[in-house]
Amino acid sequence: MFSSDTYQKRRAALRETMSSGAAVFLGHRDSPFNYAANCYPFRQDSSFLYFFGLNEPDWAAILDFDEGREYLFGNDTTMDDIIWMGEQPSVATKAASVGINESFPCATLPDILGKIRQSGRAIHFLPPYRGETKLELFKLLGIPPDEQKEKASESLIRAVVRLRSVKEAQEIAQIEQAIETTCQMHTCVMRRARAGITEQELTDAIENIARQNGGTISFPVILSINGQILHNHCHGNTLRNGRLLLTDAGAETAMGYAGDITRTIPVSGQFDERQRAVYEIVLQANRKVAEICRPEIPFLEVHLAAAHVIADGLIRMGLMKGTAEDAVAAGAHVLFFPHGTGHMMGLDVHDMENLGEQYTGYDDDIQRSRQFGLSNLRMGRRLKEGFVVTDEPGIYFIPALIDQWEGEKKLRDFIRYEALKSFRDFGGIRIEDDLLITKKGCRVLGKAIPKTVEEIEKTMRHD
Repeated sequence: MFSSDTYQKRRAALRETMSSGAAVFLGHRDSPFNYAANCYPFRQDSSFLYFFGLNEPDWAAILDFDEGREYLFGNDTTMDDIIWMGEQPSVATKAASVGINESFPCATLPDILGKIRQSGRAIHFLPPYRGETKLELFKLLGIPPDEQKEKASESLIRAVVRLRSVKEAQEIAQIEQAIETTCQMHTCVMRRARAGITEQELTDAIENIARQNGGTISFPVILSINGQILHNHCHGNTLRNGRLLLTDAGAETAMGYAGDITRTIPVSGQFDERQRAVYEIVLQANRKVAEICRPEIPFLEVHLAAAHVIADGLIRMGLMKGTAEDAVAAGAHVLFFPHGTGHMMGLDVHDMENLGEQYTGYDDDIQRSRQFGLSNLRMGRRLKEGFVVTDEPGIYFIPALIDQWEGEKKLRDFIRYEALKSFRDFGGIRIEDDLLITKKGCRVLGKAIPKTVEEIEKTMRHD
């Protein structure tokens, strides 16, 4: 947990933004995976963690913007709790640790919230994403779960996004700690990958590294020789020479801050000519992103720059044709690069996406494009100093998508379908780093993980 002063300042900043009403924040409960006492590892709601710092189940809070009061709700331990979990600090003690003077048992939450509602003042809440939170909001506010997303407070969402988007120095330190562990995870894959080992063995090894460093993984590990499947969480394959291995993995610190890095390596330890050619294109795109990211540049512009590099490289390889400018304008590059160049990162690996991509990934000036190939981008907004974003271009050869486009005779002026036949078993390549936007540009966070062809091959040789 950060200092009490940190959480007081964050809540004060929120109160300055919100003009009236009160906001209710529901922390997470333990979530059973087969019976009530046998639960999934606990993970606190990130916005609750940001404003209140208590990384434990069964908390709630109210911020009264009109009266300037702050209420924290929790339950003191019973003797039964003490027997099973040991003695715990009181609710009042924990409330004081985050700068809150008024604390109450959870059973009083409906009464206090009810009095605010009866006064006719607005009750603000963030869009819930867990079933138990939706049911609790239904009991407290009478809003059916299927209506809660649309009735969530836009003013509160915008205020939270504005505050959480710009990272404090201590948050950046936490993110770098997560990335340091993430670096160890990826280096482990490079040193241990070889023909005959299974994807599951490598996945287990890097998940253990995350936990040994005091945290956990920031999202389910993507580690596969079928890197053309973007979110491939299946780890049932055995590595074999001639294949590429894509690993997209990150650690999360005990305080909830994330790392998110991707590397793609040759199972044999050495890129063949074709793999190296595609890899160098993706690496060039990755470097282009880091080169141009700076405050006020629209991330949509960054994405298009990466797409241009990819299209130009594939034209030079003979897999596309025409000009890169025309190909990107037509969306032809999407056959090979069907996702965005990056996303916000912080307390969530896809930071604040539960609040809505229209708020986290876009702004009043830049709205989601309806253009083919751009409509699915998670992020297009202007960058600001203090943002942390990922830089993750890629090239993928997805047989089903290639077949569909070829069958539809789609964008034949830009794609050499005949040349793609020999790439059906290629897989995919993605290279991802985490960038901090600085006053004049950006910097790559964390220690350098092997990224060039030469660095990767040297690491895999254990030189």
